[in-house]
Amino acid sequence: MKGKENIVQNSGCVVLINHQSCLDLLVLSEIYPVMEKCTVISKKEIFYFWPFGLASWLWGTIFIDRLNAESAQRTLNKTGEAIRHKQAKLCMFPEGTRHGGPELLNFKKGAFHVAISAQCPIQPVVVTQYFFVDHGKRTFDPGHAVITILPPISTEGMTKEDLPGLIEKSRTAMQEAYTKSSAEIKTKYYNIS
Repeated sequence: MKGKENIVQNSGCVVLINHQSCLDLLVLSEIYPVMEKCTVISKKEIFYFWPFGLASWLWGTIFIDRLNAESAQRTLNKTGEAIRHKQAKLCMFPEGTRHGGPELLNFKKGAFHVAISAQCPIQPVVVTQYFFVDHGKRTFDPGHAVITILPPISTEGMTKEDLPGLIEKSRTAMQEAYTKSSAEIKTKYYNIS
């Protein structure tokens, strides 16, 4: 893990993490001890995947119904209050789905609505590409990944009109770090150029 000095202090924030596979749970297990008061948002279907769903609920996962926009928005609004009042760090995967390619997917708006509503910073976190995972064969070998915590991005004074620029700024910073750190790990551990 690199960039611990960039962790938002004395404030809640929205933590953005690129989403590659179910192995991202291991990333969360690395992030939780170094960032205080973390929680994550997940689609409600995960709750019914027992015993994992129960464990997710017990560690404080906030479940949203992605098929019911009104319900999902209410849940996100309540989450914004928790960020402000409890200084919670809300971990979200802005791509909205798993993807392990060289380019990050376009970001969904939900995390950015929460950050602007709560007037809290965004904490970008980038995990190198999982070169040890073969999605086609559904296998993985021993391997390495590096988690990089980037400097926070302020949302102070922003409104919904600033949403597109905030999304672009966040995605650009994360894509640049993802490309650079993935290239470094590919060369260092996998002898792939």
